Amino acid sequence: MPASPSTARAINDRLALRLLQDEGPLTAPQLKQLTGLSRPTVADLVERLAVSGLIEVVGEAGAQRRGPNARLYGIAADRAQLAALDVRTEGVAVLVSDLVGRVLAEASVPIGGDTGTGPAVERAVTLVERAAKQAGADRLHTVGIGAPGLIDPASGELRNSTGLPEWHRRLVAALQERLPRARVSVENETNLAARAEQREGVARDRDTFVLLWLGHGTGAAVVLDGRLRRGASGGTGEIGFLPVPGTSGLPSATDCEGGFHSLAGSAAITALAGEHGITARPEPGEPTGAAVVRAAVRAVSAGASVPEGTPAPRTADAFLDALAERLALGAASVAAVLDPGCVVLGGEVGQTGGAELAGRVARRLERMTPLPTEVRPSVLGGGAVLRGALLTARESAQETLFGAS
Repeated sequence: MPASPSTARAINDRLALRLLQDEGPLTAPQLKQLTGLSRPTVADLVERLAVSGLIEVVGEAGAQRRGPNARLYGIAADRAQLAALDVRTEGVAVLVSDLVGRVLAEASVPIGGDTGTGPAVERAVTLVERAAKQAGADRLHTVGIGAPGLIDPASGELRNSTGLPEWHRRLVAALQERLPRARVSVENETNLAARAEQREGVARDRDTFVLLWLGHGTGAAVVLDGRLRRGASGGTGEIGFLPVPGTSGLPSATDCEGGFHSLAGSAAITALAGEHGITARPEPGEPTGAAVVRAAVRAVSAGASVPEGTPAPRTADAFLDALAERLALGAASVAAVLDPGCVVLGGEVGQTGGAELAGRVARRLERMTPLPTEVRPSVLGGGAVLRGALLTARESAQETLFGAS
């Protein structure tokens, strides 16, 4: 049966809004070309969406053009304000944006391991409220949270995970209570990083890839045929528990020591660097493992003209080779099971290691598996979690608002 006029209008409106979301501001002729709709139909939908407050004129196309056909229409950025949170064991970072993702305010606060659950939750919630006030947001429409741990596939809630502070799980409920009109959702931090790398980072041309998270801890996110995979219990990518050679024991159900984490976590990387005589002071909030990798890459790149205080190139070269051997174990395991064709070295370590570290891992991986697997360094690093949380919040808010058009 043909669609009713009201259904056809709703379909056309959603199509136009999706194009404006993906392509940015467009003129009416551009909307006509991209949608295949007639000029009168496009004119009607533009007027309808403008009256509903979903789109607005944001400029003109071409300095020489004038008139209605030159007007650039874009999503009404002020229609909603959003918040994105990156929740770590040692603190929280937040940003507030408008509906098109323009950042209006950013803030962070450290939360020490000796902070009680109640004070930790209050500190994090206050940070969000303060950032929203700084951004001029009377209310937040949607809040997206990235956190370590398992997300229950059925409920979407953060599950209780050994080794993670209790305030992580309490934070979601506290935010929902203090921001009753906001939609609050939580997602695993590594999964959000993968979404950001696919939309804005190094995996934009990949429908299938695995992101290997290398930060304070380790993790992985699996994207197959364009879809993020979570597994039966939400545990896809818990690669820190992967048994690997080169450790002093085996991981257990409650402790990843002895697993891949023992080779590739920040503490393990820092210890490996120390064995090669390499030390470095991390930037605020940065894992020490990322700092020592940066120092080694700089030394190798500098060659003979090594600045004072920089590791010797030969020492740095040996350290990066040893680290690449470790990372290749995790990458080879992923390749053998999933055949993703591409592994992204994510997190702060993946970003500071850059092409130098990725190339070394790729060469070792080529010897360990018959499956062609490209290795790419992250371009977003630790910031990918916040970007992914913002992308999720934007998509959720736009779906809600556009569905009401």
